Amino acid sequence: MSSLFGPQEWTAIFLSLRVALVATLAALPLAVWIAYVLARKSFPGRQLLNGLVHLPLVLPPVVTGYLLLVVFGQQGPIGGFLQQTFGISFAFRWTGAALAAGIMAFPLMVRAIRLGFEAVDPGLEDAALTLGASRGRVWRSVTLPLVLPGILAGSVLGFAKALGEFGATITFVAAIPGQTQTIPTAIYGLLQVPGSEPAVLRLVIVSVILAMGALLVSEWLARRMARRLGRT
Repeated sequence: MSSLFGPQEWTAIFLSLRVALVATLAALPLAVWIAYVLARKSFPGRQLLNGLVHLPLVLPPVVTGYLLLVVFGQQGPIGGFLQQTFGISFAFRWTGAALAAGIMAFPLMVRAIRLGFEAVDPGLEDAALTLGASRGRVWRSVTLPLVLPGILAGSVLGFAKALGEFGATITFVAAIPGQTQTIPTAIYGLLQVPGSEPAVLRLVIVSVILAMGALLVSEWLARRMARRLGRT
């Protein structure tokens, strides 16, 4: 198996999986909270918040990457503060690739999780409250189990999006082999090298397999959620 890929290709594959996993796990708590707020709360500025959440879907990824560079770069207001105070740097690091991938995946995660919240009958939660359960217990025992398939589906979609992120990543952290070069940026770099078509094809096949697997899992979770809601 190891002979199928060169060291640089393996590095890009493992780094892509690492970036996508970290991006998904880091974005998930905020995605759940924002999805809950958008699904259940009514407040001034709700549509503005909804627009900001989905903005990465409609902005050119290069613009998103540039904004990340301006804000989280070493000279940026947040990036400079983190660098000087905590020694944390995002620009041209794999952590920056995870940040870019997480921001690009965030809207898809929120959208799927929000649908999960909207599909839950609030009457079930109200019934549990009238029986004396605390709001925390209602969340753990009623709301979360019903929304869990939506959370998992959103996580899988976010992971798939983070895995294939290119524009924002290459703008923010470039494509440094072994540090920030993910599968998409590795494919782009190999396309500039004559005779690298076999390596490009191998990475493309890996990308298709990973993306298709994530989509199939997401679809399975969505069907399971629909069946569960149909029984409630």
